[in-house]
Amino acid sequence: MAINFQSSVTTVLGRTTPAKRKRLAEGLGIETVGDLLRHFPRRYLETGSLTRIDNLRIGQLLCVVGEIAECEIKTYKDRRTNRPAYRVEAVLRTGGPPLKMTFFAKNQNTAHWHARRVAQGNRGVFLGKADRFRDQWQLVNPAMTIFGMSDDEDDAGVGDVLDFGPLFPIYPLTKGVETWDIARAVTFARQVMEPVAELLPDPLREEYDVLGIQQAYDWVHQPDDRDQVAQAHHRFRFEEALITQLVLGRRRRARQAEGATARTGGAGAVLAAFDERLPFELTAGQVEVGKQIEADLAQPHPMNRLLQGEVGSGKTLVALRAMLRVVDSGGQAALLAPTEVLAQQHYRSIATMLGDLGEGGTIFGSGEGTRVELLTGSMNKAQRTGPLSRIASGEAGIVIGTHALLQDNVFFADLGLVVVDEQHRFGVEQRAALTDKAAAPPHLLVMTATPIPRTVAMTVFGDLETSTLSELPAGRAPIQTNVVPLAEHPGWVARIWERIREEVGKGHQVYVVCPRITGDELEAGERDAVDLPRDDDDPDAPAPKPPAAAVEDMIARLAEGPLDGLRLGRLHGRLPADEKDATMRAFAAGDLDVLISTTVIEVGVDVANATTMVILDADRFGISQLHQLRGRVGRGGLPGLCLLVSHAEAESPSRERLDAVASTTDGFVLSRVDLEMRREGDVLGASQAGGRSSLENLRVLRDEDTIVAARHAAEGLLDVDAELGQAPGLADAVRALEQSQLAEFVDKS
Repeated sequence: MAINFQSSVTTVLGRTTPAKRKRLAEGLGIETVGDLLRHFPRRYLETGSLTRIDNLRIGQLLCVVGEIAECEIKTYKDRRTNRPAYRVEAVLRTGGPPLKMTFFAKNQNTAHWHARRVAQGNRGVFLGKADRFRDQWQLVNPAMTIFGMSDDEDDAGVGDVLDFGPLFPIYPLTKGVETWDIARAVTFARQVMEPVAELLPDPLREEYDVLGIQQAYDWVHQPDDRDQVAQAHHRFRFEEALITQLVLGRRRRARQAEGATARTGGAGAVLAAFDERLPFELTAGQVEVGKQIEADLAQPHPMNRLLQGEVGSGKTLVALRAMLRVVDSGGQAALLAPTEVLAQQHYRSIATMLGDLGEGGTIFGSGEGTRVELLTGSMNKAQRTGPLSRIASGEAGIVIGTHALLQDNVFFADLGLVVVDEQHRFGVEQRAALTDKAAAPPHLLVMTATPIPRTVAMTVFGDLETSTLSELPAGRAPIQTNVVPLAEHPGWVARIWERIREEVGKGHQVYVVCPRITGDELEAGERDAVDLPRDDDDPDAPAPKPPAAAVEDMIARLAEGPLDGLRLGRLHGRLPADEKDATMRAFAAGDLDVLISTTVIEVGVDVANATTMVILDADRFGISQLHQLRGRVGRGGLPGLCLLVSHAEAESPSRERLDAVASTTDGFVLSRVDLEMRREGDVLGASQAGGRSSLENLRVLRDEDTIVAARHAAEGLLDVDAELGQAPGLADAVRALEQSQLAEFVDKS
């Protein structure tokens, strides 16, 4: 029976134990020969280091052939259990200095098992890190393959390793599997399996300088030099990018083929009246983006555009002008916001900007106006009846709401445009539920102030046409951001409250942001650790992490302590809707000095007199959230100050995030930093968080050039042959991705 990509990996594992086969499948996801060949080395060692280690340095990764010169079992008392314990100490003779190895064991049987493996005279290949202790070089946590005592076995074993040539591959591993287990299986597979089918047409490979698939597998697993490694990786990255781009390209073309109602604006009466009343000039960026959106809306296929811009760059105004153009075309527009606070803020802001133009159909309205409606989950049945009726009849041209817009009892007369604010806060299914309410596919505009990794990834991949507002309107003041490191300077906390009093004394207002609502909430990780005892006698035991600040606890403590006498307010998601709205109105009116809040004020809140923000336990927030939060200050022409208060240790990943936010107010720079730290997330899936990427070989920042080249190649292929009939293998790969769950979102985006 021929061995191919679909064959079970057991066909190339030889005498490997069932336990090791199980570890390959469960720990590394290797079940087929194809899985094995696609399990690429994570690094390569110069094979010269197999025999020469004359110039050692601490931390150096070594892969050496050597012979055990000494081996001894030693007994000692474990101070924690007061019981006997064992360690095996061995000395490895190499082509350079001898290396000491130590193996710890809880019982005699384990100790003797280690001793048999490293018995005096045994030879093998040893992989570990170099370290130095008491003037002697050590090999720390070594992995090994022992060749045995026989000269014949020795020579054969060393040959297996040295046959790899100048570079020795080091593979990603799991417990119980060594790098040479994988290397030997890969070598055997390449010798016995059928030739790998080539997916990419020869003319395409020549045009984009891409290796053939067989050559790429040979060079990635057994290269002669690092240039071959680079060329092999380029092949696999280009192939993955091309397949992804073909999926996205076919979906874009399918959407265009669906057709949509062109929204040309008709006579443009409402939009023209609105523009005439604006008390300021649009920025050049707003004018340019407005033209892009108008051109999209006039097409007989759905717009699918991302509008990204700095906090305060005027995205809402651009979106409102697009909505008015749709209203002028006889249609309706819906703005979907992630929170009630933001929906209410949008409603008030848009109603204020429109004035009597937003009261069409009422005695207060102008002759060329429309009706603006708000719909949120906290509204009772009586409050919802009127808006639902006006939405269904078409009297309401602009509808603003939260998830309440997605409910089955919400009907639109002619939904022509869907605007999604902070689109990363909504899942694919939620966005689809709203667009499905339109008789014909509506135009879609998604907005974000700081692109999160997934958004950046999708932007680079080109599923969305992108508009960018890079300049700030007049009147925006600079924001100074400082990290307050309480781990090094616990006494600085008093200065935080003094600084707030100084700002209030100048007549300004302050936000204090907490990660929790109440102190009895436990975060992931804390819940598991809360009952664990701490060994106070252990000097190396980590200090307990202070509990995260909570709004309800903080307002009580501050009112009775450092902010006594100031007018304090609280805001969080558990408060009744009318209380939240009243609190925001009071703060906006200047009736409160300090607003102590969760992240419900993250987006959309606009209080010109707020100049300072204190973010407590700032390390518990992501880069995007921190940047969004600080954008709430400095909005009234007064300089802004943002204090990032944290107990995170210096040089920790958490502090690196905070330092990055403090170093720049450029949201697009921060989005790239965020992407580097968190990776792309599930680029083709519904997951919004960072973590594991669904991309196998591609990295969006590193491989931007490859992705762009693949998009050009994909468009060229689709222009000539939309069904890819001339490249059947490539067509099969595209269909497989289209049919997988990872591609479901493309239909709905």
